[in-house]
Amino acid sequence: RKKLSLKVLSTMVGIGIMGSCLNMGIASAEFNRTLLYVPQDNRPISYTQTVDNIKDLGYEVLTPPENIIGDRVHPQGNSQALANWAQANAKKADIAVISADAMLYGSLVASRKEDHQVAQTLANVENIMQLRQANPNMKMYVFGSIMRTPQSIQASGGTDAAIYAKYGTDIARYTALVDKSEQTKLTRKEKKAMEAYKAKIPAAALQGWLDLRKANLLASKSLIDLVSNGTINYLALGADDNAKYSQTSKERRELDNYAKELDTLHYQSVAGIDEIGYVLLVRGVNQLKGDIPFVSVHYAPGKGGATIPAYSNEPFADSIKTHIAMAGGMQINHDDRADEIFMVNTTEKGTTGAANNPDNTATVTPHTQAFIKEIDKQIKAGRNVSVADVAFANGASNSLMNGLYQAGLLPKLGGYAGWNTPTNSSGYAVAMGMTSKYATKENLLNMLEVRYLDDWLYQANARQTVANQLSRFPGEGGYMNLDGKLKPAEIATTGVIRELANNYGLATYPGQSYVSGVQVYFPWNRMFEAGFKFPNK
Repeated sequence: RKKLSLKVLSTMVGIGIMGSCLNMGIASAEFNRTLLYVPQDNRPISYTQTVDNIKDLGYEVLTPPENIIGDRVHPQGNSQALANWAQANAKKADIAVISADAMLYGSLVASRKEDHQVAQTLANVENIMQLRQANPNMKMYVFGSIMRTPQSIQASGGTDAAIYAKYGTDIARYTALVDKSEQTKLTRKEKKAMEAYKAKIPAAALQGWLDLRKANLLASKSLIDLVSNGTINYLALGADDNAKYSQTSKERRELDNYAKELDTLHYQSVAGIDEIGYVLLVRGVNQLKGDIPFVSVHYAPGKGGATIPAYSNEPFADSIKTHIAMAGGMQINHDDRADEIFMVNTTEKGTTGAANNPDNTATVTPHTQAFIKEIDKQIKAGRNVSVADVAFANGASNSLMNGLYQAGLLPKLGGYAGWNTPTNSSGYAVAMGMTSKYATKENLLNMLEVRYLDDWLYQANARQTVANQLSRFPGEGGYMNLDGKLKPAEIATTGVIRELANNYGLATYPGQSYVSGVQVYFPWNRMFEAGFKFPNK
C-alpha cells in the first residue's frame, strides 16, 4: 500500500520534476509495441546489441537498412535516405528514438569532421520537423552529441577533424584553460601556459576547428528550439569524451543555459553519448508500459558518487541521476520500494584506470569482496540488482567479475555493463536493470551474456591477449587498422573467447547453450570494439 501511494504521488509530481513527460493516460498501451530507431552508427553497441535488448522484451523495433547507416569507412552514411526511411515508416511506430548526428551529418563520427557545411546541417533539421508531420501522434525522442575534445591526438583515434589530428594536444590544453578562465580565476602560471599553447597553434587552424564546433552548436540550439515548440517530445545531448575543463564543457554550459532561457523541461544534457540511444529506447518502453521505475543507487566503499570518472566532467552521482530520469525512472532512497537496486563499482580512491592495465587482475580484493557481499545481500532479499562496472574504462574489472562468478551471482543480475567510458557503462546498466522485470529469465540472460562476452571476456582480457600476437599474424595491419590481419585476428579472438566462456560456464545458464559457438568479428576493422555472432542460436 505504501509503495502504491508513492507511485501515485510520483506520477502526479515526478513528471514536472524530471521533465519525463510520461503520458500515464496510455497505461493500457500494451497494444502499442512498435518503436522506430535511427542509430548514430552501425557499431554493435549502437545498433544490433541495443536493438536486440529491446526485442528481447517483446517489442518490434524498426531500423533502417544498414547500408544507409554511417560506418567507419563511410561515416557520412546517407542522412537524406535515413530521413526518407524514417518518414516512410513513422506511421507504424508508437515511439521514435532518433540520432540527430545520423539525421544531420550521417553519423556520430561525421559530426566531428570538417567536411560538413553549416547551411546543409541546419537544413537537415527540417527533416526532423517533417518526421513529426509524418505521424503527429508518435512520441519522438532525439539524442545528439556535444562535440568531444579528446585530450590527446592518440585519444582521438583518427575519427576527428584533420585539424585536430595535427594540433589536438595543444588545442585541448589551450581550450581547457579558456574554459577554466570562465569558471574561476587562473593563476599567473596558467595564464602564461594558455598563451604559450595558443602561440603553438596556427590561427587559421584554431579558427577552423572552432568554426566546425560552431556548426554543431547552432544545430543543437535548433534542436532545443524544436523541444521548446513541442516538435520533439524529449531531447538528450551527450557530452562525449568530456573533461572538467574543456571546450565541450564550455559548450554544454552554453546549451544548458539556452534551454533554461526557453524554459523547456524536456531537455537534458549528460556526460556520455554512446549509451543514450539505448537509454531513450528504454524510456520508450517505460512510456508504453505507463510506468516510472524507482531506482535506489548504492556505491562500492570509498569515494563513491563523488568520483569524477575518466572522460567525464561531473561526479557519478550527477550523471547517474540524469540517466535514470532520461530512461523515464526516478531515483529514490528506499531499497524496499525500489524496482531496481543499482550497484556502482567505484574504486575506493575515486580513480578510473584502463581495463587493459596490468593491475586489472582477477584477485578478489577486500574492497571488491565487500561490494559483492552487498550485491549478494540485495539479491537474497529478492530485489532486482543491476551492476555498473566502472572501476576501469574500456572494460570490466576482473576482480569484480571473478568474484561474482565464484559467488554464483552472474546469472542472477538484472543488468550489467562495463564497456567504453564509465558513464557509457553506468547509463547502459541502469537502463537494462529497469527493463529486467519485463523480460523472461532466458531473454534477460541473452542480454547479460553479450555484456559478459564483450565487456569482460573481450575488452578486459582477450583484446590485449590477441593484440600482443598481431605481429606474428600474416599480412599488413595493426590494432587500429587490422586490414590484412583482420581474419587471423578474428579467428584467434574467437578461440580465446570460447575458451574463457567455457572456463566460466557461460553456456550452462538456462537457454544459453548457443554461447559455446560464439564467433567474434571486428566490424570497424580495428580491435577497439568487437561484434559477436551466434550461429547456434
